[in-house]
Amino acid sequence: MIVRIAAVQYLLREISDWSGLENQVRFIMKAAGDYKPQFVVLPEIFTTQLLSFMDTSNIRDAVRNLDRYTDQYKALMKELAKQWNVFLIGGSHPTLGPGGRLTNTAYFFTPNGKVVEQDKIHRTRWEREKWNTDAGDQLRLIETPFGKVAILICYDVEFPELARMVCDEGADVIFVPSCTDDRQGFLRVRYCCHARAIENQVFVVMTSTVGNLAVEGLGVHYGQACIITPSDFPFARDGIAAEGTPNVEQIIVAEVDLTDLESNRINGTTIPLYDKRKDVYEHPVEVIPVS
Repeated sequence: MIVRIAAVQYLLREISDWSGLENQVRFIMKAAGDYKPQFVVLPEIFTTQLLSFMDTSNIRDAVRNLDRYTDQYKALMKELAKQWNVFLIGGSHPTLGPGGRLTNTAYFFTPNGKVVEQDKIHRTRWEREKWNTDAGDQLRLIETPFGKVAILICYDVEFPELARMVCDEGADVIFVPSCTDDRQGFLRVRYCCHARAIENQVFVVMTSTVGNLAVEGLGVHYGQACIITPSDFPFARDGIAAEGTPNVEQIIVAEVDLTDLESNRINGTTIPLYDKRKDVYEHPVEVIPVS
């Protein structure tokens, strides 16, 4: 099965009201939709662009005030997923839940109006200490007509346990909406995406924010979208089906073949999904003191 994926490098620029974000997203979706992809992926917390016209003197309050736009955000994304007949990974958006819990939540929108939510499970120090967010605790695997997919938000892909969990359940593609401020942070996420693709014989799609905002913690961004494959003969030579030019507004598009995954998991040069030694993993590590 051939699956076409469009991944967006979203440029954070100053806007004066909600319509600024809406117009930018509509433009992006038209540009992406013209390629007729099955999936379109936006980056992590790109809706923080709204902070450019909000009071950010208290950043904790400001991030929570973004929830005022959650209904508008969801309505826009549902409309665009239907209009362009795509499965839309709408980046992530700070969302208030019961008891005032603030989560970094990714939203998956289907063309027929269904919405699946995936909270970020591992918080960065910034999210924990500056924003005082809450952590999610539930992974979801989404079954689509174009394969089984999961979402690991940025830092979550740095924990191999999460990718292994969804791949043990049959994930074909892992989407990684990301937001990083410098090249080091970007490469931490990027290298982990490659590792997860190799370890689990799965496609990994990373998206990034680029640009800057005059807001605490969002002043600079380093980003590059990429569509990553396992590293073996059926796939791209360097394990990269497509990648953007760093730090510019751009959409990258590539096709991946899910049947290549099926074949590689059985006939690959290495077959890590089958070579797992769960019998060993369940044993405690033996600690041997020496002098």
